[in-house]
Amino acid sequence: MLPDLERLIHLQDIETRTGAARRVVAAAPERIAALDAKLADARAGLEAAKAAAADNQAARRTADKDLLASQQRLEKYKEQSMAVKTNTEFHAMQHQMAAVKAEIDQFESRTLEIMMRADELAAALKAAEAHLKAAEGAIAAERRAIEAERAAGEDALKALAIERAALVGQISPRLVSTFEKVARARNGQAMARAEKERCVVCQVRLRPMVFQSVVRNDDIVQCDSCQRILYFVPPEPGEHASTTSAPQSPAASGHS
Repeated sequence: MLPDLERLIHLQDIETRTGAARRVVAAAPERIAALDAKLADARAGLEAAKAAAADNQAARRTADKDLLASQQRLEKYKEQSMAVKTNTEFHAMQHQMAAVKAEIDQFESRTLEIMMRADELAAALKAAEAHLKAAEGAIAAERRAIEAERAAGEDALKALAIERAALVGQISPRLVSTFEKVARARNGQAMARAEKERCVVCQVRLRPMVFQSVVRNDDIVQCDSCQRILYFVPPEPGEHASTTSAPQSPAASGHS
């Protein structure tokens, strides 16, 4: 294989790995922000559960106060009823006591509802606390993993930059320029494998003479359609060169 062609294939591999590392590094802040939002939701859920429990307790205190006031009024009416002198006054007092007893029944029912709701809210508060604790542990672990991936990506970018610089120094500037121009136009994919007289990326059929030139791997040949630099992967022993589907290298995977 032409040395420069082999170097360009290697350069494509470096570019592919660099792109992957950049995506990992670039995605880290958004992934961490999503974790922060999830944790904030869990904390908000706990605060809401606490507020609901506090409101329930306040409602219970109000209901108990109202019930006590009604009970005290009933006792007062009972005492007053002992001192009435006429049937009219007695019936009026009985009517007032009946109204207060109805209030007491309402307040007792209300208190029972509040007590039952308190049990539900206590369970919800306990669940919210457990959810937050679990979320804090899981999110902390996810954050560490993301930070580790970002650090590894940043280290990879540094190493790849050094490797790329050394490799580019071994390739003619003209070819590097061609490679970079095609890469910019084709989403970072400047190289493509040729197989069965086709560019495996854009799937356009190559002219027979062009394909034969690519098969020799002794010259720089570009696809007439997508302009990617073509190369050929020889078939395994026993396979026919025109029909084999040799595995595509990572450097040449992609779409036009």
